Amino acid sequence: MAAYNGIPVPTDGQTIRVEGGKFLIPNNPIIPFIEGDGTGRDIWKASRKVFDAAVEKSFGGSKKIVWYEIFAGQKAFDQFNNWLPDDTLEAIKEFRVAIKGPLTTPVGGGIRSLNVALRQLLTLYSCIRPVRWYEGVPSPVKEPDQLDVVIFRENTEDVYAGIEWQQGSDGVKKVLAFLNGEMGCSIPADSAIGIKPISITGSKRLVRAAIQYAVDNGRKSVTLVHKGNIQKFTEGGFRDWGYEVATQEFREHVVLESEVWDGASAEGKILINDRIADAMFQQLILRPAEYDVIATTNLNGDYISDACAAQVGGLGLAPGANVGDEYAIFEATHGTAPKYADKNQINPSSVILSGVMMFRFLGWTDTADRIERGVSGAISAKTVTYDLHRQMEGATKVGTSEFADAIIAHMD
Repeated sequence: MAAYNGIPVPTDGQTIRVEGGKFLIPNNPIIPFIEGDGTGRDIWKASRKVFDAAVEKSFGGSKKIVWYEIFAGQKAFDQFNNWLPDDTLEAIKEFRVAIKGPLTTPVGGGIRSLNVALRQLLTLYSCIRPVRWYEGVPSPVKEPDQLDVVIFRENTEDVYAGIEWQQGSDGVKKVLAFLNGEMGCSIPADSAIGIKPISITGSKRLVRAAIQYAVDNGRKSVTLVHKGNIQKFTEGGFRDWGYEVATQEFREHVVLESEVWDGASAEGKILINDRIADAMFQQLILRPAEYDVIATTNLNGDYISDACAAQVGGLGLAPGANVGDEYAIFEATHGTAPKYADKNQINPSSVILSGVMMFRFLGWTDTADRIERGVSGAISAKTVTYDLHRQMEGATKVGTSEFADAIIAHMD
């Protein structure tokens, strides 16, 4: 198409293609962006400045990102009376890779969550959250450098595909009548009911992506996190199907923890193990160095990824990606914080580090490395936004745009 949402498609860029399961990246890919609501406006300006500077330093003009704005959230509603216009989805489908800031979730019906809608409509089944510590960032734990994990959270099932019936509604009465009358249950009559689906297909493709990531990136282990001790057929199914993927599709690369207990060697192999979700929270605090790649169901992944982020500085430093077989969206993991909107105060690192993930996905590793060096250097020099400044003795407080300048200054 020549335009989406009335905005002409740039003529100086090319479309990313997918062939044989591979993303083929031109030297001048068109990347759609959603700047985000609230603080998203300030964050995007700073992030784009960092991205463009890093690409220029890496390639000297031989490669570039051709940015293309698309719309979702409050800005889309204000312009098009639609929280998520069809053209926005069609643009992502055409150009394959996009990046976005935080979005407002509409209140009072309609879309439950714009982020969830994007993930489900585009089948972005892997929510990928790398969590690591940057030197100098204040942390509530003694050894934050021990935590360096990549979390693969299933992105389309579990509570994201949950079905609910409100207490007292006609629907819940029918469900209760079936469960209590025909299935032999004894659920109180004043209950609300919710159902969460977890499938073989959804579980296996998520675990497959996690193990493949470990293979491609030289990671040492993949841990399946579940609550299968209680929910044996959904959470327990996720665990069992995950082990099937490991042993049937990656046998030459992996060794199971049970096999190591029986004397098998783990040398040169990726260790596959599993942990109960509640125990995993303790493990990630007490023994974080023992974990590497984590594959888990939707709700468990939601909790675990935020808890891990808290150990290394919070959501302001937590990047994220939503990736499927044909599309990928990179995004901030925090909210819109509207009280800070347009005040040039907020930390842009979540979107900037999501950009690092995007550049690695594109294969532009030098650009990604430069940005990470810049972020680490700015923080180490204690040139930081207010959220870190209030926790760092002797730090210099700067605004969002000035922090971007500090990142650029430390790239080399």
